Amino acid sequence: MQFQKLIADENGESHWMDVSVTLTERSFAPPAQDIEISEPERVKQAMFLRLRSGWNEPIHPTPVAQKLVCLAGTVRVTASDGEFRDIGPGDVWHMEDKHGKGHHTTVTSKEDFESIIIQYE
Repeated sequence: MQFQKLIADENGESHWMDVSVTLTERSFAPPAQDIEISEPERVKQAMFLRLRSGWNEPIHPTPVAQKLVCLAGTVRVTASDGEFRDIGPGDVWHMEDKHGKGHHTTVTSKEDFESIIIQYE
């Protein structure tokens, strides 16, 4: 299991990286059998987000560290270094490019892009 992470370096340039999630088998909901699960992460809030088909934003940094889980539709997200990722259903995108040049996002699907946002700060 992995997710895609967008970070900003010390010069404000944003870059993509792939992050593997470590899962450990343990008891989570006794008496159910053990499951594979990651370590918990503290979060501040969660929201649902919709970007209408054709939506195209100017380049910007993320306002807070947050994860996006895509439910429907697709977006193309381009880091300031030019590398892009297509985010679609089931993909997880962790944003930490809170300073610098940021990223550009555009909806590439004919359908609206729908997701859940989980904020850390």
